[in-house]
Amino acid sequence: MQIGIVGKPSSGKSTFFGASTMVDVAMASYPFTTIEPNKGVGFVRVEDAGKFFGVTSNPKHGFLVQTPSGPIRYVAIELIDVAGLVPGANEGKGLGNKFLNDLSQADALIHVVDASGTTDSEGKACEEHDPCLDVTFLEKEIELWFLKIIENNWSKIGKVPEKEFRKRVELLSQNLSGVKILSHHIEKALRALAIDEKMFIDWTQEDKLAFAVKCRELSKPIIIAANKCDLPRAEENIKKLKEKFPDKTIVPCSAASELALRKAAEKQIVKYYPGQDSFEISGDINDKQKEGLETIKKNVLQKFSETGVQKCLDVSILDVLEYFPVFPGGVKTLQSKDGAYIPDCYLMPKGAKAIDFAYTLHTTMGDNFIRAIDVKTKQVIGRDHPLKYGDVIELVFNKR
Repeated sequence: MQIGIVGKPSSGKSTFFGASTMVDVAMASYPFTTIEPNKGVGFVRVEDAGKFFGVTSNPKHGFLVQTPSGPIRYVAIELIDVAGLVPGANEGKGLGNKFLNDLSQADALIHVVDASGTTDSEGKACEEHDPCLDVTFLEKEIELWFLKIIENNWSKIGKVPEKEFRKRVELLSQNLSGVKILSHHIEKALRALAIDEKMFIDWTQEDKLAFAVKCRELSKPIIIAANKCDLPRAEENIKKLKEKFPDKTIVPCSAASELALRKAAEKQIVKYYPGQDSFEISGDINDKQKEGLETIKKNVLQKFSETGVQKCLDVSILDVLEYFPVFPGGVKTLQSKDGAYIPDCYLMPKGAKAIDFAYTLHTTMGDNFIRAIDVKTKQVIGRDHPLKYGDVIELVFNKR
């Protein structure tokens, strides 16, 4: 699964990406600092299964943090930071074509918006800009990009006299899979727009655009990171964003603060983990460093409870995409061959069943599935048993 970090130039995209992944990328207050996409690993917070069994897990990937409410596990996900998007990108303006192609495989997008309003639509410094315009134009550019793909392929599909719904879904899927618009997205879009029985030859331009918009909503949902929330006018603009877009997920965010705290923690200056609502100074600091940390505490953590960066990642995966953690384990032992407790954790999509989990672990396990066991309840479950958040599953399969 891949999350795209998107936005206009100078909105703080690369800072957000760096704060999420600790990958050292170019950051500057001028347009098109990012040209080639940056890829890295971010993390999603989930409740760790070790608490149920009274053991401390040893994650093979990611890490574990002990908090007052129990152990929190950080599970790895892929992030991609792409070139900044400007109005007209779908027509190639700026680095538009490259931007759009780079995010084609993303499952969801985090739109980093400059909530302070100090950069214009092209990322140039200005005194006052309405961030609501950035939200509107970015969605429009992606939707027009989808429309262009549909129209470019219309000569192949538009004249096909296909009446069967499934065949029409399959035909559209073949032409849109390159941007990860899958058959279930297409089916939902057709039914939602009440064009599921309409012949392709009868589609109007309005039908095509409406279909492109719905496909974007379903295949590339967008979470808004209202960045630079600690700067003047940001709170006012965030309120405006929430009023203008009541149905959108909007998270106040200070990527620069998160990056500063992550770097300070790396140097053992503070004790801090991603998404924490406070930090503790644990090393020697000078007056300038102390002043900077106090500013973050006062203007970000005390006002917004956290920097918002980790919350954006959590919301994207767990709430918007509706994935949930499932852990491989055994009834007789929770340890791997090297003695690690519950080393693995997988994020599974909504509706996943035991057989889906088997195939996620290995094709052989899926092909030779016999049964599974819910390790927490010790109950035997079948291939079509629906999984839930925090399940620990033992798989039994034919090893021949």
